[in-house]
Amino acid sequence: MPQNIWTILGVRIDQMTIEKASDIIIQLSHEGHSYICAANVHMIMECYDDFEFQDVVNSATMIVPDGKPLVWALKILGAKSVERVTGSSLTLEVLKGAQENGISVGFYGGQVATLEQLIQRIKRDFPNLKIGYVFSPPFNTLSEEEQQTIVNSIIQSGTKILFVGLGCPKQEKWMAKHKNKLPTVMIGIGAAFDFLSGSISRAPKYFQEIGLEWLFRFLLEPKRLWKRYFVDNPRFIVKFSWQLFKSRK
Repeated sequence: MPQNIWTILGVRIDQMTIEKASDIIIQLSHEGHSYICAANVHMIMECYDDFEFQDVVNSATMIVPDGKPLVWALKILGAKSVERVTGSSLTLEVLKGAQENGISVGFYGGQVATLEQLIQRIKRDFPNLKIGYVFSPPFNTLSEEEQQTIVNSIIQSGTKILFVGLGCPKQEKWMAKHKNKLPTVMIGIGAAFDFLSGSISRAPKYFQEIGLEWLFRFLLEPKRLWKRYFVDNPRFIVKFSWQLFKSRK
């Protein structure tokens, strides 16, 4: 499994390329009972504030760096040839591999309209892909019986790779809870459902490359994202700087 493991504020990050991460996921799909996390600054700070959630994330089979600040942090720590592995890019690469290998995929999360647009795009771009399961769960808390119905449906669908888009930390907790119940590899991809469906515009590539994608997203959703970018990001810089100071001292 993943090599070149680093730790940022107590969270394990696997040095990975998109192609290598996809290959590992395709391999895991034959075994099931595993989940993948795509870490960004928001997730790191959620883990820093909640040790139980940190355990959930660190128990993942693989944790890829989804976020330019984490790529910079890994380089500072000494990682070589670090590549940002976004949820959107990883999803497309895994779908390509799943189509080539005849592996059935599923999608759990997002709003109904978003999922409909997403599936339309995927069917257009991957016409031979097997899509076994698509479900937009309600916002209210599900009963144990309803949760078991969902588990049974996923198993019966034959889905081997399940993309989970519930947002952090909800999707990571959901995957950890269902790891031993589902014979699938689950991938928490956050807002990738919205990006890939076209529901939310992705930042221009130049903004992504220079690490300003956060600014583009903030301008689109200021009420929802202000705390993430103007509280969590500065805290991350301070805490990571302290980690570096202690390690070098």
